[in-house]
Amino acid sequence: MARRFDAIVIGAGQAGPSLAGRLSAAGRQTAVIERAQFGGTCVNTGCIPTKTLIASAYVAHAARRARDFGVTIGGDVTVDMQAIKARKDAISGASRDGLEKWLRGLPNVAVFKGAARFEDARTVRVNGELLTAEQIFINVGGRASAPRFPGIERTPYLTNAGMMGVDFVPEHLVVVGGSYVGLEFAQMYRRFGSEVTVVERDARLISREDADISTGVQAILESEGIRFRLNANCIRTSPAAPGVSVSVDCKEGEPEVRGSHLLLAVGRQPNTGDLGLERAGIEANERGYITVDDECRTNVAGIWAMGECNGRGAFTHTAYNDYEIVAANLLDGDPRRISDRIPCYALFTDPPLGRIGLTETEVRRQGRRALVGTRAMRDVKRAVERGESQGFIKVIAAEDTHEILGAAILGLNGDEVVHCLLDVMYARARYEVVARAVHIHPTVSELIPTVLQTLRPLADGA
Repeated sequence: MARRFDAIVIGAGQAGPSLAGRLSAAGRQTAVIERAQFGGTCVNTGCIPTKTLIASAYVAHAARRARDFGVTIGGDVTVDMQAIKARKDAISGASRDGLEKWLRGLPNVAVFKGAARFEDARTVRVNGELLTAEQIFINVGGRASAPRFPGIERTPYLTNAGMMGVDFVPEHLVVVGGSYVGLEFAQMYRRFGSEVTVVERDARLISREDADISTGVQAILESEGIRFRLNANCIRTSPAAPGVSVSVDCKEGEPEVRGSHLLLAVGRQPNTGDLGLERAGIEANERGYITVDDECRTNVAGIWAMGECNGRGAFTHTAYNDYEIVAANLLDGDPRRISDRIPCYALFTDPPLGRIGLTETEVRRQGRRALVGTRAMRDVKRAVERGESQGFIKVIAAEDTHEILGAAILGLNGDEVVHCLLDVMYARARYEVVARAVHIHPTVSELIPTVLQTLRPLADGA
C-alpha cells in the first residue's frame, strides 16, 4: 500500500526545500526525499565551500602583498590547509545541518533519506516504500562530468567534489578545463602555494565570453604565475610516479604536462540517470536534462523539474528562481516564466567577473544595432587605492531603445557592482537613467555613469 501525500519533492537542493516550505504553509502534506546531502551542490561542493576557500586564498595573497601597502609581516606567509579545510567544513556543515533541521521541523512535511525512483507518473519508491501524490517536483541537481579521455580509467583524478576533501597543498595541480570552475580552483591553489597549469582544448579561456574578457582573465592569472596550455585538442592522461601526466596535442609547447594532481573541470551532467524517468513517461534530452516548459512543467501533467536537472540554468540563483516560478504559478496565481529572467552570473576569480545579459558576440550574431562603452579599471580610484586595478568595464545598449542589453565588469567588486545595471535592465529603463545618476565617490560603481555617458556605436566586424 502506497503512502499518500499531496506533493512529493525529490531532492533538497536550492529549489526543493523552499517549495516544501510554501507547500507546508499552504497545508499540503508533503514528502521530501534526499539521497545524499541536504543543500545540494551549492552548500556541499559548490558556492559555499569554494567561496570559503577563495576567501582563505585571498587572505594569503593579501598577506604576501603587505609590503606593497607599507605593512611588514614577520617571516614567510604559509597556509595551514587542514585548518582551511576545517573552516570550510564548518561553514558548509552549518548550512547543511541548519537546512535539514528546518525541513524536519516543518508541519505537514515528512523527510525521507534515500534514493527515489519513479514507479509511475504518480508513484515514487524510496527505501522499499511507495509514496504517491498528484504533484511531484524534481530537484535532483547535477554533478561533475568525467569525460573518457584515453587513459583516464587508470589515472587518479579529482573533480570539484573531490577537491572538498583535499587538506594539503598539491605540489603541482594540473587543471583540465579553462572555464569557470577550473579557473577558480587554479587561482585558489596557486595562492595556497601550488604550481598550477591549466589545460584547455579551445584557443582561449572561458570561450562563451567575449575575446577581450578571455584575454583579460588570462593576463590576471598569468601575473600570479599560473601557466596555460591552450588549443589542447587531443588530451590523454596516465599515471606518472609520483603524480600524473597529461599529454596534449598543441601547436606550441611541450607535448606533456606533468603534475602531482589532476583536476577535471570539464562540465556537468544531471543526476537523472537512475530516477526511472521512463516509467513516468518524463521526457529528457540526450544528455539527461529533463525537458520543461516556461513554467518548469514537464511533459507529464502534475510533474515539474527545477534547478540544474532541467537544463535551463546551472546556478543557485536560477534554481531558486525556478522555485519562485513554480510557487507563483501554482500557489499565488502569478504567471511568472523562465524566459522573464535575464542571464546573470559571475566568475569568482580575484578580481571577479560580473556578467549580465548579452555578450558583444551575441549582439553581433543577432545583427542588432548597438552602442558600447568601455573603461579600464585603472580609471577607478577605489581600485587604484586598493592596489587592484586590473580589468575593465564594458556596457552594451540598444541603439534604438537605449535599453541596456548586457554588461561585463572584470575588476574589483565587479560581481556586486553589475547589479546596478541588472536592475535597470529588469525595469526596461533607458541607460540615461543610470548615466545621469550621482554615485558615491570613491567607489567602483561611480564609474558606471561615466561609461554610459561615453557609449558609441558598436563598430562592424568580428
